[in-house]
Amino acid sequence: MTSTDAPVAIAPAPPVLAEVVRSGFTEGRHRGSLVLLAADGSVQWSLGDPAAPVFPRSSNKPMQAAAILRAGLDLSGERLALAAASHSGEPFHLELVARMLAEHGLSVDDLQTPPDLPLDPVAAEAYLAAGNVRERITMNCSGKHAAMLAVCVRNGWDTTSYLDPAHPLQLLVGQVVAEAAGEPVAALGTDGCGAPLMAIGLTGLARAFRSFVLAEPGSAERRVADAMRAHPQYVAGTRRPDTWLMSEVPGTLSKMGAEAVQAVALADGRALAFKIDDGAVRALGPVLARALELLGVDAPVVARIGRSPLLGGAVEVGEIRATF
Repeated sequence: MTSTDAPVAIAPAPPVLAEVVRSGFTEGRHRGSLVLLAADGSVQWSLGDPAAPVFPRSSNKPMQAAAILRAGLDLSGERLALAAASHSGEPFHLELVARMLAEHGLSVDDLQTPPDLPLDPVAAEAYLAAGNVRERITMNCSGKHAAMLAVCVRNGWDTTSYLDPAHPLQLLVGQVVAEAAGEPVAALGTDGCGAPLMAIGLTGLARAFRSFVLAEPGSAERRVADAMRAHPQYVAGTRRPDTWLMSEVPGTLSKMGAEAVQAVALADGRALAFKIDDGAVRALGPVLARALELLGVDAPVVARIGRSPLLGGAVEVGEIRATF
């Protein structure tokens, strides 16, 4: 650099949200951003840059499910919960996805999800032991895709292009995301399942979840929130933190997303959202538990979610823990 060159501004590193401690030695750190909203919707506390756009990944699924309802598909109960799910691929998930497709004259072949194994490791082992292979229905987003296809059938929309960003359904999804977040969609991408993905800030994501739990009864948003809270095992699975939290803290809406994104809203409107920058899902539980504590959630499930032991020779020798 010559003396006439302007200095290059370097953005500060995001704060450390969690650290990896093995045998008393900190061997790793996970950075990211986080926001907590008070019951009135104001920002109670934040770390990092929660206004910066992120891809919420599957934390956008409640908004996608609300768009499906707004488009005219009459879903309720377990079916609506599964439309907003990142399901574990347990047998009861796959059976209901197949029924939802059949009810609208569709088949597994109509799904455009990439073939995959069950998301849950226990379910995946059982699935493989039974001689099965990767299938489209087994991918964790197949419930959402089944609902998207069903609303296309209902409205006479093309089912082969249902993942095109210009498809009427996907345009409506973008509107719902922006309305719920209270901010415009900052970028458009493609999610792991192939569906269009809308970027918003973490504060907008927390606002969206808050708006769903506080929405008028009977609205598309409230119907999605109520179905997810009534049937959390269909939103996630038997061994998943979203299920535990919605089951054990009444009125809570919770949905994680890939790359370590999490959004939660409590019944009174308190809400949170965060993202671990490096996408390390292993840090999600400890960070979520600490954020819930700061929101005032006092329930045994918080400690269960936050526990993340490290093993050495099959013996517990450390932990992943929140740093804030």
